[in-house]
Amino acid sequence: MSTFKAPKGTYDLIPPDSAKYLAVREAIAAPLRNSGYGYIETPGFENVELFARGVGESTDIVTKEMYAFETKGGDRLALRPEGTASVLRAALEANLHKSGNLPVKLWYSGSYYRYERPQKGRYRHFSQVGAEAIGAEDPALDAELIILADQAYRSLGLSDFRILLNSLGDKECRPVYRAALQDFLRGLDLDEDTRRRVDINPLRVLDDKRESVQKQLTGAPLLRDYLCDGCKTYHEEVRELITTAGVAFQDDPKLVRGLDYYTRTTFEFVHDGLGSQSAVGGGGRYDGLSEMIGGPALPSVGWALGVDRTVLALEAEGVELDIPSATSVYAVPLGEEARRVLFAKVTELRKQGVAADFSYGGKGLKGAMKNANRSGARYAIVAGERDLAEGVVQLKDLESGEQTAVGVHEIVAELESRLG
Repeated sequence: MSTFKAPKGTYDLIPPDSAKYLAVREAIAAPLRNSGYGYIETPGFENVELFARGVGESTDIVTKEMYAFETKGGDRLALRPEGTASVLRAALEANLHKSGNLPVKLWYSGSYYRYERPQKGRYRHFSQVGAEAIGAEDPALDAELIILADQAYRSLGLSDFRILLNSLGDKECRPVYRAALQDFLRGLDLDEDTRRRVDINPLRVLDDKRESVQKQLTGAPLLRDYLCDGCKTYHEEVRELITTAGVAFQDDPKLVRGLDYYTRTTFEFVHDGLGSQSAVGGGGRYDGLSEMIGGPALPSVGWALGVDRTVLALEAEGVELDIPSATSVYAVPLGEEARRVLFAKVTELRKQGVAADFSYGGKGLKGAMKNANRSGARYAIVAGERDLAEGVVQLKDLESGEQTAVGVHEIVAELESRLG
């Protein structure tokens, strides 16, 4: 057994379970690719200030959960705790917003890191697929992203998830609400850290999961009662577009999300089969983030969906994904000449796009056929000296057990025909 183990709060993806994660990533990405979103990939670490400014200095992510370090050259870097700030930074650096084709629509997939108390559904290293539409203020964009996420989940077979929706207002109406909320919160019995948060970002207190805090929030002013006419109209159009598309949602006036950059539309996907860690994804509009990190005004909207959480949701619903076998054909050579001939045929099959594997290590027929069955292959090609002397190989259907002799030079065409 190895001396080393995966760090606490992390996990390894290994076959066959890793195929499930790949299938989830593909299902989430598929509707994005069909809707004009191009793939972007950013570094696993960024300047600390990018997240401090963008995510928010008062958030738990920045104050407690971010993996920050100093390089030998004195740079202050952090492993990325979320994707939006990095993607927007990359888009600005590459001047994608100056192409004249706004919004810039991007999707990404990768690993993110937060120092949290490990528990089921919450890891220190986790995987997300995200999407961002940068540079346009349009309720249809907000609705599009919510509909695409709903489409992705349903394509996987999920049905027991809910979409929570709220509006956080904008720079016109939120300050008025902020002051009213601060007045309310200052009258509560809160610990010192939470009182500091009341001064910096009182909306974050609404997102506090502790029961001792939540009990005191009954009767807190709601942002929907303070929305300006522009925000009300915008939010109603988002709701109308989602409803017309046949996507069900629930209005949640207390939904805040854990990052400072959100404005107006905010939403969350929750699954009741996951216990306390019920959120499987979420996002919203972040019209001021570009300016926060030194860019021009670029109203934007996006989301991130957790791959780990989505896999747990599938397990909670008992959904089995239809994942094709990694191998379609397995070659079993008996003797040195057969090894040479069948290895060439396996190479040829692979060039034709057929998933093929080979019995390595000089195993006997019995052991090699066991491996062929374990591989999940539909067909096995078996050949020995007598077969090759007759110019044939034996093609065995591993489902029916039927075996037929096929000419050595015809085997590739025969398998292509049978596998379609």
